[in-house]
Amino acid sequence: MFAHRKNHRKEPISRYLSQFHGCIMAKQRVRFTFPQNLITQPVIHNLSHDFRIVTNIRRADVRENVGWVVMELEGTEEDIENGLEWVTSIGVRVDPISGDVVE
Repeated sequence: MFAHRKNHRKEPISRYLSQFHGCIMAKQRVRFTFPQNLITQPVIHNLSHDFRIVTNIRRADVRENVGWVVMELEGTEEDIENGLEWVTSIGVRVDPISGDVVE
């Protein structure tokens, strides 16, 4: 599937995040726009699993030739930065979101 998966980890994300109790976790809202060739790929799952980022999808629209997702990301600043770098490198457009999404 994706040969890029360099941070493959097997432990559950909840166990990983519990190790950071008392640490400052970063939150970021983003919009991903997927090209047609990535619509059916598990990009968000891989982002969450490989980079230990909790994803919370707030809005989405997926069609035959394009898709977009607005979501919140939570994790360490380093994990979020690395995850977004990977997502961009495979061809997903990433745009920051500010303000209310869906509360």
